[in-house]
Amino acid sequence: MGDSMSNPDAADYKVGQDNITPFGLDIHNPVFLISGLSIVAFVLVTLAFQQEATGFFNWLRPFLTSTFDWFFLLAGNIFVVFCLMLIVTPLGSVRLGGVDAKPDYSYLGWFAMLFAAGMGIGLMFFGVSEPMSHYDSAMGGISLEGGLRSDWAPLGGAAGDVEAARNLGMAATIFHWALHPWAIYAVVALALAFFAYNHNLPLTLRSAFYPIFGKAVWGWTGHIIDTLAVFATLFGLATSLGFGTEQALAGLNFLFDTPTGNGARVVLIAAITAAALISVLRGLDGGVKVLSEINIGLAALLMAFIIIVGPTTAIFDSVVSGGLAYAKEIVPLSNPFGREDANFSQGWTAFYWAWWISWSPFVGMFIARVSRGRTVREFVTCVIFVPTLVSIVWMGAFGGTAIEQVIADPAAAVQGAALELKLFEMLKNLPLASITSFLGIVLVIVFFVTSSDSGSLVIDTITAGGKTDAPVSQRVFWCTFEGLVAATLLLVGGAGALTALQAMAVSTGFPFTVVLLVMCVSLFIGLVKERKAMTAAAAVRQT
Repeated sequence: MGDSMSNPDAADYKVGQDNITPFGLDIHNPVFLISGLSIVAFVLVTLAFQQEATGFFNWLRPFLTSTFDWFFLLAGNIFVVFCLMLIVTPLGSVRLGGVDAKPDYSYLGWFAMLFAAGMGIGLMFFGVSEPMSHYDSAMGGISLEGGLRSDWAPLGGAAGDVEAARNLGMAATIFHWALHPWAIYAVVALALAFFAYNHNLPLTLRSAFYPIFGKAVWGWTGHIIDTLAVFATLFGLATSLGFGTEQALAGLNFLFDTPTGNGARVVLIAAITAAALISVLRGLDGGVKVLSEINIGLAALLMAFIIIVGPTTAIFDSVVSGGLAYAKEIVPLSNPFGREDANFSQGWTAFYWAWWISWSPFVGMFIARVSRGRTVREFVTCVIFVPTLVSIVWMGAFGGTAIEQVIADPAAAVQGAALELKLFEMLKNLPLASITSFLGIVLVIVFFVTSSDSGSLVIDTITAGGKTDAPVSQRVFWCTFEGLVAATLLLVGGAGALTALQAMAVSTGFPFTVVLLVMCVSLFIGLVKERKAMTAAAAVRQT
């Protein structure tokens, strides 16, 4: 164990030692109280002043993404480079949990939980709509949907060139779902797992900063870090749950002509939150793990169906050409300075990076909990490259099919459909449309449930000071308020509901970007010390 990590202030720290236990709860004072009361106040104030809140959200998102787009893009690049460095250096040989640790889950179960927690709802929502939006922009059109603006095509576009526009549209889409977001998740997950499993520190964000701040992480420095993590997680989750709600409602209306207004939004969020509560009560292995594996199986089935019955040749062309275009364009797409396609970088990329960063405490802690026993090299390689490959195939299947439909018929219904309806309009042109559309709705809802359940697990762990066995009633509290926050933002946002959701994700992702950059430094320090200790121990054994 490294010198800084052998400090008795860390070794003697007991998880939950400063918790209070009123009414059978197990509260980490003051993180639970500050974050819990702040969230309650946010819901009440936003509902009480809806008009003012709507104006504020409409101003906040474009202000942050246009002013700090360079910062989000630069930070995203740093996370990717840092992860690649861990793979190719000797630091990759460090094993999470120690040299004798064994993985708790098979690769299949591990990958299933990665995807279900990481970006399941997003892939369903944007799998068709985003490739189409970038293709349309690259061809010279304008896309302004759901607050995601692209009236200046990525990298200048390819006006009139169908093949070039498709490849550029696929490259721009893959860019938002591949290496960069998963590098963000990998940094947080690895830091949490390393300091928890190798140094017996609490499984909470503050522990990742011990090499820098020392015992101050058990005081207000740590309280601030954990509170920021709660806010980022909750609003990042609310954004995803909002996307899922809009798409599920649109799909139900598409199939069964059900209502789509505010009342329907509240009812659907309440029903799905209730399902998430049942999963909460079943625990990690009986709830999230089972649902994740079921959902990944259904998602793979739907993707395989589209590849087989859809324009198979065009899909494979989109996968291969799109993947190659992504590899070719990743440097100019990730350039944070002097861009001519500023509206693309601000309207899409900056929002995405802020969204992934706001999600990173949730996804990172969840991945950390299921990743004991992996080496750093194995962990980082799997977490960033396997999802990247799957995202390329997914976008090629869903987005490539939709683009091919528009190429064949520029007046195809999928072209003019609302963002949340594009998936169902694309499926409508394939066999068994009713069945596959219903399956799509089920996937969105189950991804919603697993995200809400695992999100409440993560927030509860943070607010309980790192305890993973806090009373279930606390997870019920957080699960309930995740639904309330999502419903509040959707209700207040009105026609611009998705803009309101995105505004809160960006506003919490911005300060947490700074936290993650410092976390990279702290993790590097910890891994270097661990590697030196491993080398010294190996030398002793040889003598």
